Amino acid sequence: MKSLEKKRRIQVILVSFLAIAGILVALAFLPKDAFQYFKSPSEVMAEPPRQGEVFRIGGLVEDGSLTRGEGLAVTFAVTDGGATVPVSFVGVLPDLFTEGQGMVGTGSWENGVFHATEILAKHDEEYMPKEVVDALKEQGVYQHAGDDSDS
Repeated sequence: MKSLEKKRRIQVILVSFLAIAGILVALAFLPKDAFQYFKSPSEVMAEPPRQGEVFRIGGLVEDGSLTRGEGLAVTFAVTDGGATVPVSFVGVLPDLFTEGQGMVGTGSWENGVFHATEILAKHDEEYMPKEVVDALKEQGVYQHAGDDSDS
């Protein structure tokens, strides 16, 4: 009976090891930009990413910074209260994208400008991505959507 338990235990350990090894091999073959890291504007300006590095940036669209170019080209600035990053985007912006509202963009850093390939805007008055809220709170500029007072 003990030898059967010992064989079963060895089988379970071997199958677990093979599963972990398979997952690690699969992760090794993922494209380099499969993992996108979130950065706040302050982090980007303090330690600029490598040219062409794909990452996510989030914050508030700075008031007065939205400029529409030819066609679908748009430029604006995103801020967390501590730093401001210029953003360029070619495409259709979400309907709820406006100045002073939260946004998250995916793209890359080139020549001091974040070139976005995707822009996401908050979808209602209560939602803002956790990473954006945390970065804004850290800078002391976050205010809950329901707050109308300074208390």
